[in-house]
Amino acid sequence: MAAEFPPEPWLLRGDMYASLWWLPARSLPRWPLPPGVRPLVVAGRCVLVTFWVDYRPGGTLAYRELLVALVVRHRRSVAGTAVAVWVDDEQSLAGGRALWGIPKELGSLTVGGPAQPAGREAGQVRLGLSTGSPRHATVAARGAYRDLMRLPGRIRVRGRLVQRHDTGETRQVPLRVKGSPALGRVRLAADRTGPLAVVSGRRPFLTVSLRDFRFVVGRTGRAYDRADT
Repeated sequence: MAAEFPPEPWLLRGDMYASLWWLPARSLPRWPLPPGVRPLVVAGRCVLVTFWVDYRPGGTLAYRELLVALVVRHRRSVAGTAVAVWVDDEQSLAGGRALWGIPKELGSLTVGGPAQPAGREAGQVRLGLSTGSPRHATVAARGAYRDLMRLPGRIRVRGRLVQRHDTGETRQVPLRVKGSPALGRVRLAADRTGPLAVVSGRRPFLTVSLRDFRFVVGRTGRAYDRADT
């Protein structure tokens, strides 16, 4: 029986660590995209974004997630399409697929906590993804994030995902997030034969964190639109 899940919008809170990767278009897998959506290609390259997120208690759901999004063109604007996603919560998996067509899978994730208690590694945040069954798990990626410079204040960011739903429909997913930003650096070792092979041996051109965020996922009513998210 499929897990029950909350209706949209989801009001989430926590910390996220995002990296932007400037990759040759020919190196990307042939991910299925919704009709009318195509990768944003500049000088033969595309932008891929990896989001490591720790959704903490106090929001609609609490879980960990790794979401890989391709920057795309949709109609006359730029959006994102989630092409690979892992979560460690069955409600999140069921809701993401049923509500929005986000292709979530179950995985074992590490997002947060210090990599080492002291020394040169102090202040880092551990990142990790293992896939497969608990008895036969395969480490797909592991690494660490470190802040380079905290930025003042809190910023608001709006965006949207465009997804192909199992019904054949194209679903648009509004996203609104507000949090405390920082510029950072990530070290990520990905299995060259695993699901993150596309970034194996590469470095992102930009990495940022957004801490203590308030995140609204999905369509909202006016009351939510006025909320300080």
